[in-house]
Amino acid sequence: MIGYVTLGTNDFERSRKFYDAVLAGLGAGRTMTMDRMQGYGTKGSPVMLAVCKPYNGEPATAGNGTMVSFFAPSRDVVGKVHADALAAGATDEGAPGERGGTGFYGAYFRDPDGNKLCVFSMG
Repeated sequence: MIGYVTLGTNDFERSRKFYDAVLAGLGAGRTMTMDRMQGYGTKGSPVMLAVCKPYNGEPATAGNGTMVSFFAPSRDVVGKVHADALAAGATDEGAPGERGGTGFYGAYFRDPDGNKLCVFSMG
């Protein structure tokens, strides 16, 4: 159902380096590249995450209550992606672990622009 998600950035090159490092553990890489936007995805999937400088020229801000989540194939990958994010400059918003007793295993972090992200696996 989701086609793409866009996150704003105030430092385009920093964001590209951050997402290069974080998304590699999920098998994702750069796809569509433009002057003010960088898309990321996985081979064979039309779903994309894009980071961009806001079109209106105003500063990018993180939305309160807004979060993007990435599916991981295992708990080990959740831990790796979370560690990669912290090493790339993220701030920790919740270490890897079970949440809610439903088989949901997730970890939370914020990118250098303050956007909240989650990486999770189920079961």
